[in-house]
Formats: sequence, structure tokens, C-alpha cells
Amino acid sequence: MDENIVWHQHGVNKQKRQTANGHKSCILWFTGFSGSGKSTIAGALENKLHELGHKTYLLDGDNVRHGLCGDLGFTDEDRKENIRRVGEAAKLMVDAGLLVLTAFISPFQAERTMVRNLVEQGEFIEVYLDTPLATCEQRDPKGLYKKARAGEIAHFTGIDSDYEVPINPEVVINTGELSIDECVTQLLNHLKNKEIIG
Repeated sequence: MDENIVWHQHGVNKQKRQTANGHKSCILWFTGFSGSGKSTIAGALENKLHELGHKTYLLDGDNVRHGLCGDLGFTDEDRKENIRRVGEAAKLMVDAGLLVLTAFISPFQAERTMVRNLVEQGEFIEVYLDTPLATCEQRDPKGLYKKARAGEIAHFTGIDSDYEVPINPEVVINTGELSIDECVTQLLNHLKNKEIIG
């Protein structure tokens, strides 16, 4: 970085924003195979948090590729850059005092660790949707597994591209065994136990 670029510290900081919002801020990073339920569970959790009066924002994998990451493909390098950009955006939102939910396959441990290291300890909650590939492929909500099996999509996670299972996630959920409401309850309890929300 250019030595002439200096961070400017403003008077309204993260702590003041958190106090105004009535809760701490963090990133809830949902990771897992396509079809594991990342967007569904993250969306249901955001709805519940909103009902409770908490300030949130949901960054969804498909949605950010319409703008912020619209120039990226699905090679390993593009996937890494996708997560880097999202991580930096999520970091800004944590500074804004928000509960940030992200729904990304994010298949590589190094990139998830990179995002974890962008924020303070306790501000990154890795939510691993440990839903078996067979279950995800059976659901196939967007028809992507079928296309990947037919060779129409390259670099598809779980088919011809690796997924590195999280080493020590804060929360593990199998959406093949739990209902959406049960998943949301588990996540709310985690946020309460960590005193992120009241």
C-alpha cells in the first residue's frame, strides 16, 4: 500500500454504533455445498433477527456476482478474489455495527481464515452446513448438479472442484436432519450465549 495513504480515525466508531444498535456486530459466515441451505438458513435467521429489532445485512453469493463480483468467474483464483472482496465488505459492515450474514460456498480454508483474520477475535462465526453431498445433489434447487454431471459447468464444488471442510467451525448444522426453525434456534442460541445479542 502507498505510504501516503493513512487511515483516518473518525469520531463515531464501532463501539458507539454497537451501543446505538443495542447489540454487538459480527460476521456469520455460512459455508457448505451448493444446495446445503446456506441462503435459506441465512435468510430465515435474518428475518428472525430483524423481527427482534436487530440491525442486519445479508451478503448472498449469487447476489454479489451481479455487482461487486460481477467480473469474476469460477476458477480457483476468481473464487479466492470473490471471497476477498466479500470479506472486505463484511469487515466494513462489522465496523458499522451490523450483524452480517454471508452465504457463500467458500470452498477453501485459507480464504475463510483470511476473512476471520480481518475482524477482531469473536467477530467471525463460521457456520458449516454439514449437509451430505448426496442430499445437496438430490435437492439441486438450481439444477446445477445436473449440469455439472453433464459437463456443462466446470469447476463445480463437490463434482470437479474440491471443498475443504472447516477445521474448527463455531457452529455445525446438518440441514438434512434439522428443520429451518431448528437451525435458526440453534444459531440464535449461539449468538445469545456469546453475548452478541441479548
